[in-house]
Amino acid sequence: MTDPGTVRPGGRTAQVRESVLRVVGDMVADHGFDALDLPTVATRAGVGKTTVYRRWGSASALVADLLLEMATSSRPRADTGSLAGDLGANAHLVVDTLGDARQGRLFRAMIAAAAMDHTTATALATFYETRVAEWAPCVADAIDRGEAPAGTDGPEAIRALSAPLYYRFLTTTAPPGADDADRAVAVVLAAIAAGAFVA
Repeated sequence: MTDPGTVRPGGRTAQVRESVLRVVGDMVADHGFDALDLPTVATRAGVGKTTVYRRWGSASALVADLLLEMATSSRPRADTGSLAGDLGANAHLVVDTLGDARQGRLFRAMIAAAAMDHTTATALATFYETRVAEWAPCVADAIDRGEAPAGTDGPEAIRALSAPLYYRFLTTTAPPGADDADRAVAVVLAAIAAGAFVA
């Protein structure tokens, strides 16, 4: 059995889901997780309250479904032909996302909610696992090209690339910028070359 809101619908129900999740994203970005109210979501999305309660049932389930949608619809991994290029594309994608006015607020609210709500925490972890899995093959490709030592742990390298960008995002008042992305790439490239991620 699946949790409410975690199955991606098709056909005419897809439009309902799209409208609801757009409203959920706006509400969380503007007012935080605590302001997420199912009747208000239904009204703003132009759908029946019973539909929202039946399909999702809780604010946590709405956020979980939003994170699922964000994970599956985010920009796919780059394939630039070089490890530096691929890592650069990933780092700049993170910077662009966190620096976006709406997306930045949304991620701050999601991370804050995850500290207090288990369903949101699980959904957020799944979001990051999905994105790491999307980008980790660039390291496997780099191994095949001789740009990285055999046995380099791709997922760990991708996590290490994003970590300082999120740290700056969460501990300063300004989002990370292009220079931060380039610095993170340089550090991870050096660590990979030194064998720091060899399992």
